[in-house]
Amino acid sequence: MEKETKSAKCTLMHKTFPVIELEIDSEIGSILKIGNTINAQRLPVGTEMTGGKPNRRSLNDWWTGRTIPASRDGIKEALQNMGVETIMLLVEKCYGLSLSDQYWFKPKGSDLKWEDVNFFQNDFSKDVGEILFGREPDDTKHMNLVSPDNTSDGMLRKKWIVANGKRILMKGANREFDYRQEPFNEIIASAIMRRLDISHAEYTLTFEQGDPYSLCENFITPDTELVPAWRIRSVYKKDNKDSDLTHLLRCSDRLEITGVREAIDRMLTVDYIIANRDRHWGNFGFVRDVNTLKWKGLSPIFDSGSSLWHNTNFVGRETESRPFRSRHEEQVQLVSDLSWFDYGALDGIEGECKEILSQSEIIDEARRDKIAGAVAERCQQIEHIGFPGMSNVL
Repeated sequence: MEKETKSAKCTLMHKTFPVIELEIDSEIGSILKIGNTINAQRLPVGTEMTGGKPNRRSLNDWWTGRTIPASRDGIKEALQNMGVETIMLLVEKCYGLSLSDQYWFKPKGSDLKWEDVNFFQNDFSKDVGEILFGREPDDTKHMNLVSPDNTSDGMLRKKWIVANGKRILMKGANREFDYRQEPFNEIIASAIMRRLDISHAEYTLTFEQGDPYSLCENFITPDTELVPAWRIRSVYKKDNKDSDLTHLLRCSDRLEITGVREAIDRMLTVDYIIANRDRHWGNFGFVRDVNTLKWKGLSPIFDSGSSLWHNTNFVGRETESRPFRSRHEEQVQLVSDLSWFDYGALDGIEGECKEILSQSEIIDEARRDKIAGAVAERCQQIEHIGFPGMSNVL
């Protein structure tokens, strides 16, 4: 006899706005059925339509994208400790709520309100964050799994904390690499962007039990949301003759998002300076007003830790890049304008890099000097790059 699938009916909400009726598989957490569309304008950006209706596979792709990746350090052990079988079911424990956007699932027949459940304005459990960090919560018999940590992406260990009423993301280092350098890299990237007056998420450094962590205040508010770049580029079909950058710019234009080219110029310039090897399509995005659906532009630059030769002894060598070209020396050629770049503002950056890295107990003086010297050298190179590809991007 075929096993009956257990399911639960709910409404996908966008803050206080109902969007679409859904049926969720209660055992694995995926979307089983799609019901009535209430407000198509508020469907997740990039949702594919089939016969005038939202495509279930497309919605499941979006839903899956809200989960902790299976590659997250320690996630298997964490799920076991929480008594949850799948990552998707963990998301269900918090109604799909996030600190990156305003989407959530309201169970059918429930009188829940966004004002009462959202993580921007309400307290949340610390238990999930502690378990994700490999620690035991205070009360293991009465664990509370309602947390924005359930919908945090990325491979590194991270958790949300509240300090002085602010939502702060605390993120660790990759323990597979010798130098555990990522938190320090975030601080260096912040210092560079602060000097160049580039919009960015400001990172600071802290230590817990001897391990380094970066801290970053959430730049999303109860009235805004972050839409990853991969969602923007999926809004329209890519023309075979267009490059990835051209396609993204075309999608941005059609969505009436302004200032994108200028912001990307700055992002690519900074990524060249710090040799960022992981600016993938989920590692930058766009901010939208959740009430009016009007776009505010490219988000502040965030998540720059996988840089500065963090995973190699060969400091200063050319590294791989993302998302538009596979090598930095090629990708930086896509910058269209450098009139904003103030090399004088970077005077003394080599010394500041050394000072930041000196807080690590693992990174020795020789490595500090190499990294700081390479940053200073790449800053100088920016001024002298000819950018022959500028006029050939579109």
